[in-house]
Amino acid sequence: MAQAEQHRSGCPINLSLEVLGDSWSLVVIRDIMFGNRRYYRQLLGESEEGIASNILSSRLKQLTDQGLVTKQQDPAHKQRQLYSLTEQSIQLVPVLVQLGSWGRKFLPVSPELSVRAKVLEDGGPLLWERFMAELRVVHLGVPSSQSGPSVHDDLDQAYREAVAAGEASSG
Repeated sequence: MAQAEQHRSGCPINLSLEVLGDSWSLVVIRDIMFGNRRYYRQLLGESEEGIASNILSSRLKQLTDQGLVTKQQDPAHKQRQLYSLTEQSIQLVPVLVQLGSWGRKFLPVSPELSVRAKVLEDGGPLLWERFMAELRVVHLGVPSSQSGPSVHDDLDQAYREAVAAGEASSG
């Protein structure tokens, strides 16, 4: 009965949307995950969508309360907080890949902002698992058992190439 008081229903899609269904939560997770933006100022200043400071503060608190993000004092700078993904958030990689794939098929995406989604979609579940393992190293401190090129570096390189191609065609 307590569940009915706290949630609209026990449906897994409903419950997921109650946690992630607002306009900003997945964008904040995306920016931490794919953009390696781990500080408040980075999340605020480098957001393509221009998130407002009060909204960002609210979403970070909500994501922390929900166990999707952790916050700790940055050991290198005592006045900064370092945000990290939890395993729950890392497990969203396949979901975000599928959302990106759907968006690429049906929405007017920009080439530079959709290239990471394309690389991940083309790479399939094995690439997603490699990326999730990299995220675990960075965010959870899990020792790496992987060798070879970094998925994150490959995604960044694809983005830089798409930006350069866009500049070349418009210049």
